[in-house]
Amino acid sequence: MRTSLTTSAHTIRETAWVLGVDRSEVCRAIRLGKLRTERRHGQTVIPVSALLPLLANAGPGVLRD
Repeated sequence: MRTSLTTSAHTIRETAWVLGVDRSEVCRAIRLGKLRTERRHGQTVIPVSALLPLLANAGPGVLRD
């Protein structure tokens, strides 16, 4: 698994790892429109540009209201 933010996008699993949350929380944030996704090569990925604001405010419940 990649562990660096030098790539332009991450899978849902990688995003969960980077944010320190469960994969289901990432899926929930996507469904609620709190996390932007893109389709690349037939796979759903989260652009790093969508993660940076979350990482700036990282803490418990980073994807919660």
